[in-house]
Amino acid sequence: MPVSRHRVLRVEGQEALVVLKALANETRLLLLSQLSQNVMNVSELADALNLPHSTVNFNLNHLHAAGLISFEYEPGTRGSQKLCSKRYDEIVYKLPGVDVESNPHQVSVSMPIGNYTHIEAQPTCGLASETKIIGMLDNPRSMYEPDHVYAQILWFGRAGSVEYTFPNNLPYGALPDTLDLSMELCSEAPQYDPEWPSDITLFINGHEVGTYTSPGDFGGARTHLTPRWWNEDQTTHGLLKHWIVTAQGAYIDGERLSDLTIGDLNLQGANQIKVRLEVRAEARNCGGMTLFGRKFGNYEQDIVMRTSYVFPGEAPRVP
Repeated sequence: MPVSRHRVLRVEGQEALVVLKALANETRLLLLSQLSQNVMNVSELADALNLPHSTVNFNLNHLHAAGLISFEYEPGTRGSQKLCSKRYDEIVYKLPGVDVESNPHQVSVSMPIGNYTHIEAQPTCGLASETKIIGMLDNPRSMYEPDHVYAQILWFGRAGSVEYTFPNNLPYGALPDTLDLSMELCSEAPQYDPEWPSDITLFINGHEVGTYTSPGDFGGARTHLTPRWWNEDQTTHGLLKHWIVTAQGAYIDGERLSDLTIGDLNLQGANQIKVRLEVRAEARNCGGMTLFGRKFGNYEQDIVMRTSYVFPGEAPRVP
């Protein structure tokens, strides 16, 4: 039975591990090759590869568990026979890290929330991917687990900070005129509490942009991005906030924060842009912070930095 073609599987993060492990075996690759054109049963595959039925079955089960092949059963001469078919013809694996897009007069960088370069956290604190808790809950040491890069939700209670290093992809000679940083966030209360304010301060390249007071920690209801295994009596979503720095000052969602300007950030000539989110120990509302990635919360995005620019002699763009 011929099979259809041009089916693509796109994988990333922890969900890719089971697929990559299944493919890291010569026998399984040979089985997939045999299934490229036709649906075959176990005996046909064993004969084609000159392997014992037990070996073929063992490796087929690995491919099935990874979602790479399908099984169907139909009556045979000695009971039922297992028919095997390949589900995909191509696998695209997205490496962990930032996504960079360049449009005329604007550079956009998407930073996964787990790709931080430094973090200071105290309980309650933790990390989770879209499939599981990373490390141990309420243990600050777990914030440094190697798997932290896969985090889709990150939280710490009371005071703390998290820092990211963005690449500076401004063209050489360009003059930055607007920096827009957006993210989904909220406070961090035990379980959740919509009336749990927290003062969250943003720093860019060591310069204080301003402080946003998150009104609370939101949960009690599932969102379209809430993983099935995550309990809805915990934090499930935040608010999407836009911090903007222009030549006129710094703003959050259109509300003025400070007199800091785009020129104060010293973006020209720098190789990187450091972003730090902090809840200070001396803050009036010391209520922690929760960050959401594109597979958690309400918004399918990571931390996104969009930097607009002009070249010398061009008129500044209106943000």
